[in-house]
Amino acid sequence: MKKKVLLMGKSGSGKTSMRSIIFANYIAKDTSRLGATIDVEHSHVRFLGNLVLNLWDCGGQEAFMENYFVSQRENIFRNVEVLIYVFDVESRDEELKRDLRYYETCLSAIYENSPSAKVFCLIHKMDLLQEDQRDKIFSDRENEIINMSKPVDCSCFKTSIWDETLYRAWSSIVYKLIPNVKELEQSLTLFADLMDGDEVLLFERATFLVISHCQRNLQRDIHRFEKVSNIIKQFKLSCSKVAAQFQSMEVRNSNFAAFIDLFTTNTYIMVIMSDPHIPSAATLLNIKNARKHFEKLERSSQSQQNKK
Repeated sequence: MKKKVLLMGKSGSGKTSMRSIIFANYIAKDTSRLGATIDVEHSHVRFLGNLVLNLWDCGGQEAFMENYFVSQRENIFRNVEVLIYVFDVESRDEELKRDLRYYETCLSAIYENSPSAKVFCLIHKMDLLQEDQRDKIFSDRENEIINMSKPVDCSCFKTSIWDETLYRAWSSIVYKLIPNVKELEQSLTLFADLMDGDEVLLFERATFLVISHCQRNLQRDIHRFEKVSNIIKQFKLSCSKVAAQFQSMEVRNSNFAAFIDLFTTNTYIMVIMSDPHIPSAATLLNIKNARKHFEKLERSSQSQQNKK
């Protein structure tokens, strides 16, 4: 099942860097060697086994943008499932006005050719701002973008390739593309209840994006899932560099125990228990017993997608 994802924004806004980190296992410092995208770069990314993201990374130079809106309008904006528009937070004055004008034209073309497409705007390179200014600048930009997007519903995220915000944004985007996500969440909730776990998370195997989660106890850090995604993916990449196979790990202290394990063909699972006295073997056995049910869910989802 293919889903067309348009990645747009001015040249140098960071589109290809973020795509390379999420889907091509780049680390942030290595993205500096990536060149500017010329015209449209197509890639097919397999996600959760049967879901194929047909990524159109559109070069943002002025000549290309004008071409997308005029001679290639129908080809570019037809059958789009998701539009991701990336704004460089450092854009100011005339450059920002031009960027907003391009975004507005994108919206018009999407509304005309793919009216049911989901729209996400990423305010990118937030790390370049002073920390005490980030929330204010993001809030102002977000309000402006949401107002000009109406009647299209748009979700905005602040992002940087240097921290977990990139994982938060992309997890939210792919979450909207997973066909049986509600069923997954119901099963995770039941699983957490049965084993008295505080939290259970499902990560997509290749990207380590969070695709589903269940939380039974309120936690203070709302970004902890994405921090875990970032840390574990880097750890997994480090393992592969020394020819080690990453499959599972356990972290335990006097306050909690966390287990990360390869789960189904396309996922990893993370289980967090606040009672550190529960034996590891009991939790691992529960994970093993749940595996069959979630593999069945996965096969059922793939079967439904094949019929479409």
